[in-house]
Amino acid sequence: MDTSDEGTMPPLKEFLLTFFMPEKCYDHFFLYFNFMHVPCLKIVLSKTMGIFILVGIVIAPLPQVWKVLWTGSSKGLCLTSIFLELLAISTHAAFCYTQNFPIGAWGESLFALIQIAVLALLVQHFRGKTIKGLYFLALYCGFMFLLASPLTPVSVVWTLHEWNVLLVIAGRFFQAGSNFRQGHTGQLSALSVFLVFLGSLGRIFSSLQVSGLSLSTQMHAVACCCSGVILAQVLMYWNKCLTNCEKEGQEEKDKAE
Repeated sequence: MDTSDEGTMPPLKEFLLTFFMPEKCYDHFFLYFNFMHVPCLKIVLSKTMGIFILVGIVIAPLPQVWKVLWTGSSKGLCLTSIFLELLAISTHAAFCYTQNFPIGAWGESLFALIQIAVLALLVQHFRGKTIKGLYFLALYCGFMFLLASPLTPVSVVWTLHEWNVLLVIAGRFFQAGSNFRQGHTGQLSALSVFLVFLGSLGRIFSSLQVSGLSLSTQMHAVACCCSGVILAQVLMYWNKCLTNCEKEGQEEKDKAE
């Protein structure tokens, strides 16, 4: 009987139980209509923010990589910002590797790391600096090998991991400053920026749950504010980008050729 019930479970219920809530919370919300059940609200909020974090890490770089490839231009993307983001995610991946965490606990960082490294190469390629981009990738691979090897003291990797949010803040600060100076956001992907913003919100909630209103939580809040500024710039400069970027993107294509 139970097997039959599971087999006929409505798709919506199966989706909610898989990603957002246990069955007891589903009953509270949809059978008893008790939408103010605090413990279940906390569970749903926690799982939602966890999905935001995952989306912000794994999926966010993909629209940006696709947009650069599609338009053949990297106009508006701040290379310094990309390098800092790459360094931040790299220190996290190296820390998890040196601590022998299972790949399931940090595999999303490895996937994001590869995407951002590819993005850095594409940016340089479409600016006519393909050779420099390849040199950068070679140096980066050497840096990662050194960082994850026994040659680097664990204390150094730990310190870089503890403060990598500062790298994220600096990277977003450089991107926001670049947008302001240019007066548009170029080929910056609105979807990527929005997903990063969602991920930042999730990290604030996660940090609050773990350490309360600590310095770490405050730094994540600053990073989220920086993401919010970039998102506001994307919306504010939307029309300017449409009129200016096509011409500048063609210039980049010609230079790359």
